[in-house]
Amino acid sequence: MSQTNETPSNERTGPTDSVYEEYILGVRIVERTAGTDPVYRFEAPHHEGIEFDDADTATLYADVYFDVNGFQEAGTGERGVPPEIIQAGRDTLVAYFMTQPYVDVEWVASYYGEKPEKVQRYVNRVRKRAKKIREGAAEQGMT
Repeated sequence: MSQTNETPSNERTGPTDSVYEEYILGVRIVERTAGTDPVYRFEAPHHEGIEFDDADTATLYADVYFDVNGFQEAGTGERGVPPEIIQAGRDTLVAYFMTQPYVDVEWVASYYGEKPEKVQRYVNRVRKRAKKIREGAAEQGMT
């Protein structure tokens, strides 16, 4: 009797992608569901893309992206920070750090010698600026 490598039809549940958040200028967050835990992929033109375990971190990454008018992580090394982010100031750098897998609020607060509440204020500033940037661009017809 011969055997095949076919998967029974009830086990053919591959990953599904759906747009979680759509921004202007071709930037978006795509939710990929494969198994039990979804992942969120940041996508933008001229950006290699990056995946996150939660939507909040992915949208923060998008906010940092808009705050500095885009950046590319390729070539910065595993522990490097894109120059656009470093030049943007402390609040943007803090927000960027918060998107990294090895970092949390307590780590950033300790690194800067600040309280976690101040770290969250930095993040909120970046989110507000990014929202204003997107709104302004949309008003000028950039989609």
